[in-house]
Amino acid sequence: MTHAARIGATESPPGTVGAKHRALARRITSRIDDYLRFAVDPQTPFDNNPAEREIRMAKLRQKVSGGMRTFIGAEHFAALRSYLATTAKHGIDGRDALTRLTSGDPWLHATT
Repeated sequence: MTHAARIGATESPPGTVGAKHRALARRITSRIDDYLRFAVDPQTPFDNNPAEREIRMAKLRQKVSGGMRTFIGAEHFAALRSYLATTAKHGIDGRDALTRLTSGDPWLHATT
């Protein structure tokens, strides 16, 4: 059984939608090792969209509380989330980062 038959490249609906399905199936078939790399390499993330993961908390907050109360509050929330995400990517614990921030010694990325 070929990759194309296995992922349904030959059994898509006719027309524009079918053409898009077949094109996607061809792309996946030609790069199957790239698409499945996350399954064999634990260092590879499941997706390549860190921005989507970063915004998830803001969207959750909108759902739970109905949104941000003020524009300034939304800016503060976004700045704090950005700071914590950046420090986490540099291996700094969130509590430590917040402690430094509130002590007047915020972590700043070294410039080169």
